Order: sequence, then structure tokens, then C-alpha cells
Amino acid sequence: MKKLLLVGAFFIGLVSMNAQTKEELQTQKAEKQAAADALQSEANALQAQIDALPGWRKGLFGTIGGSISNFSNWYSQGTPNNASGNIGISLNAYANLIEDKFFWRNSLTSNLNWVKLDDKDNPNDDDSFNPTTDVFNISSLYGRNITKNFAVSGLAEYRTTLLDNFNDPGYLDVGVGGTWTPLENLIVVIHPLNYNFVFAENDAVFQSSLGAKIVADYTRQIGAVSFKSNLSTFQSYKSGDLSNVTWTNSFSYTLWKMIGVGFDFGLRSNKQEALNYTQSEYDKLTPAAQLLTPAPTFGNVDNKLQSYWLLGLSYNL
Repeated sequence: MKKLLLVGAFFIGLVSMNAQTKEELQTQKAEKQAAADALQSEANALQAQIDALPGWRKGLFGTIGGSISNFSNWYSQGTPNNASGNIGISLNAYANLIEDKFFWRNSLTSNLNWVKLDDKDNPNDDDSFNPTTDVFNISSLYGRNITKNFAVSGLAEYRTTLLDNFNDPGYLDVGVGGTWTPLENLIVVIHPLNYNFVFAENDAVFQSSLGAKIVADYTRQIGAVSFKSNLSTFQSYKSGDLSNVTWTNSFSYTLWKMIGVGFDFGLRSNKQEALNYTQSEYDKLTPAAQLLTPAPTFGNVDNKLQSYWLLGLSYNL
């Protein structure tokens, strides 16, 4: 009986000692975590001071998305034997020189996508990767500060495609005006004097003109999240048919080291591009069908909203 009581007392003491040790470890962990949080806050404050110093700010992040598939004798679909694939790449880079009296901001945005569908039962089909999404934009903005948040500025911005019909069309905006920076990472460009050069083989549709340029760009990194939103508009003084607007967005969330997930999407409205596409489709019709179909013009073209999106792995540098 005494031995049983001693064993019970020892067991109860052991449990109590383990419980006490666990509580002590949890207390120590909480103290260390509080100290680490305080140090991290101090480090963030120091980094903010470093970021506010004059000099270059550089960044690069992007998204890579892709998939491949292979079907054999899958009779429930229209093409039972096929191999397909999809590859998408987006890139966002910037290099900004920020000084007390002036700034020079440079950015590059590109989004490329290829799609493949190989019908194994059709030896004459196209089994190569064909470009679908094709976006390229590069800009350079220089400004001389008048006040803390406003500067006289000049902007050069070039937009085109890389994979298909390079520089056809291509858009080059060159203008002067003012730049407002209400927030450190928000840039609003307002240039009432801007010339929109348009390069294209179809001169009857694509025309250069004088107008106003407005650009709003917000680029920021918060912890593991990097994102960029850019709105670029041109309002032609000659005709509203020559105006255009493009809005692109990129998000990247780092999961492990420099690798994470990314999401990109963009919207565009451009009546010249809509008319050029409709004209090319009209030219494919037979002469008899053309007689029954009104020839496309700026007045009757259906200027649908253009869009794209990409979801995949991302790499943040």
C-alpha cells in the first residue's frame, strides 16, 4: 500500500513539474516574441528612413503561369486525342532616381502568353505554341520639383506588342505638364500638351494626334506582398475615336524565399484597334458577303472592352 502511495505521489509530482515547465516555456516564448516584435518595429522604422533618403529605388517582380495536358481516346470531348499547353509570363520592373530637387522614374511592364492545342488525329493542324496575350510598355518620367508634392515634368511612354505585329501598332506618347505625388508610392501625371505618335501599316485607321495624357501609377511592397497598378489614358483633341485607355494590375505574394503566387489582369479600350481588327475580318469575307455587310467605320465599329488575366507562380527580386 505504501509503495502504491509513493508511486502515485511521484506520478502527480512529475505531472505537476511538466506542467510548470510548459508554463515557464510559454512565458519565456511570449517574452522573446515581444522582444522580437519590438526589434522588428525598430527595423521597419529604420528601413523607412533609408527608403526616404535620396538615391535610386529599384525593384523587379513577375508571374509565371503554365499548364500541360495530354488526352488519349477521351471520347466525351470533341478532340479525343490531343496535347495542349499554356504558358504565361509577366514582368514588372522599375528604377527610380529620387533627389531633393528632381526625380527620374522609369518602369517596364510586359505580359506574354502562349497557347498550344495539338490534335493528334489531324496531321495538318498547328501544333506549335501561339501567342495570345502580348503586352509591352516602357515609360520614362522626369520632373523638377516646385513644391514637395508637385513638379513640372516630361514623359515618354511607348506601348506595343512583342510576339506578334511588333510596332504595328506602336504608340509613343511624348508630352509635358505636371506631376503630383500625394503619396510616396502614388504618381499622378497630368500633361495637357502631349503628342500621340501611332506607328502602323494601316494609316487609314491608325492616326497620330495631339491631346492630353493622364497617368496614375501606384507601386508598393508591404512585407510579402508586392503590387502595381497603372492607369494610362490619352484624350485626343482631334477626335474621341483616337483616344485610348489602358489599366494594368499586378499582385505578387511571396510564400517561400522569393517564390510565391501572382495574379495579373488588364483592361483596355482602343477604338482604332477595334476598327483595325474588324476591318481585317471584313477583308476575309467573300465579295458577295461584303456586299451584304456594311463596311466597318469608326461610326459603326463595336469597340468592346479588351481584357486579360494571368494566375501562376511568381518570383520577386
